[in-house]
Formats: sequence, structure tokens, C-alpha cells
Amino acid sequence: MENAGSGPRDGQFSQGSAGPGLAEVFAVWALCGVIALAILVTYSRIPHEKLYHVSGDGLPGGLSRLLVFVNWPGALIATVVLGIVVERVRRPFLALVALVLCLFIAIPGVLDQADLDAKWINVVPAFGVFIVLFLSVAAARSGGVGGWGSPRGDRVRIAAFVLLALVSLPWFFAELGLYIPGNVFLARERIGGVAAVHLGEHHGFVGLQVVAAMLLLSRELPGLRAGWRRTALAAWMSGLIAYGLGNIANDAWGEQVVKRGWTDWGLPSVVRPSVNWLWLVVLAVGAGIFLLQRRYLLEAKD
Repeated sequence: MENAGSGPRDGQFSQGSAGPGLAEVFAVWALCGVIALAILVTYSRIPHEKLYHVSGDGLPGGLSRLLVFVNWPGALIATVVLGIVVERVRRPFLALVALVLCLFIAIPGVLDQADLDAKWINVVPAFGVFIVLFLSVAAARSGGVGGWGSPRGDRVRIAAFVLLALVSLPWFFAELGLYIPGNVFLARERIGGVAAVHLGEHHGFVGLQVVAAMLLLSRELPGLRAGWRRTALAAWMSGLIAYGLGNIANDAWGEQVVKRGWTDWGLPSVVRPSVNWLWLVVLAVGAGIFLLQRRYLLEAKD
């Protein structure tokens, strides 16, 4: 049985480490790094008129949009990474500072989908993300990266990601400054004077990034010490998965259904908290995922 003093799973951690492995954590950091590089290149070389709600061009424009990316979804993902690495580094004050700085993205005006140019306030959440990255490296240096987390549920994770990735194919191309070829998806077709799918980052693709990161990081939940922190982290991760799904649904429906003229009925935005029916669905889905997470954790006990 698992208890507060139970040790790590067999083979998960390197010798001398105490706490969860960090393989998934650094896989997520690597994923974010690849996307950050794509954003920097795309927003530096593509004229801002072909992008979405930005005004800068060249390298300054790329750096500006990169900073916004570090805020969103970077700061959201960093809060979950922090919940894992704090099991390995005993720096509670620094961890609390990082959490507060990352959560600055919830303050109105820090992020505005209608104006995605970087503002000075965006440096604050970005500094929080930097602290989480520093703590991740410190944890790895002190106890090693360790092995991968529990594979329980990987088939579901892979199936879910593949399905969502197929829906998101136009956004993979757009992230690279390209339109997806073929006629399966709308992309470069002009609707209302603009391309159906703008180049650059999409909030639906942000949703996919959040879901992918949570699916990876959830493999470490069984390795965390049982208690309120693990329960709270599981609840937060579940909510972020539902949040990501809501953004994918909103963006894909608007671009591939409404813009085809199949219906005038659009899905409300869930980028920021608001009172609408899709947010109720997001909350309900998040609660359902959390209940599954709790069962998953109980079943994974030694």
C-alpha cells in the first residue's frame, strides 16, 4: 500500500533521487522549446498582415510574439511542472514566488487575444516560467532526471493525442507559416477578404499544446506523495485538459464548419474565464477527468 513514506516506483528514479522522475518534465520543456523556435522564426519572417492581431515585423515581431507564447500557454504548463518538481527541490518560497508570477496571466489586460503584441507586464509571468525551469534543472542536478512515469493509461493518451492532432493539422502548418495542402481542410481560401486559417499560432493549437503537456505530465501523478497537493495538482491538470479541449473545439468549429457556411452557429470563446455554456461544459468535463484521475491514482497504488 502507498503511504506518505513510500519510496519511488521500481526503476523510475536514478540512484539517490527522492521524488518523481523528471523525464516527462524535460520532454515537455523540449516540446515548448521546439514550438517557441517555430514561433520566433514564423513571426520574424511572415508579414504581420498575414498573422493574427500582431503589428510587429522582423525579429522584434518574432521576439514579441515569443514572449506572449511564454505567457500563454507557457505559464499555464509551468504551474503543473512546478507541482512535480517541488517534490524534488525543497525551495518552498521560490516555488511560491514562481506560482504567483505565473498566475499573473489571469489578471485582465495581461493577455488580450485582440492584441497579441507583447507588453511590459508579460515579463512578469515569463520570469515565473524561468524560475520553474531553473527549479527543474536544479532538481535534475541534485538527484538526476530519473526514469519515466507510470505507463498506465498510455493507450488512451496516445489515442486521444492522435485524434486531436488530426483535427489540428492545419495549425501545425500555420505554426510554420504554411497553409496545409489539399482540399480536406480550409486554409488559404479567402473568406471575408482573409484566409480561412491565418498563419502563425492559433488558440486551438495552444489548446493542443496544453492537452499534450498534461497527458505527458500525468504519467508522474502516481509517483507523487499522496496528499492534498497531489489531489490539487490532479484537479488542476484535469481542468487544463478540459480547457485545452474547449479551445480546440472552438477554433476548429469556427474555421472548418462555420466558415464553410454549413451553419452560422458558433461556439463561445473559452480563452478567458467568462459566463457561457461552453465554459460550463469545460468545467463538467474537467470534473469528469478529475474523477477518472482519482480512480487512476487509487488503482496505481502499490
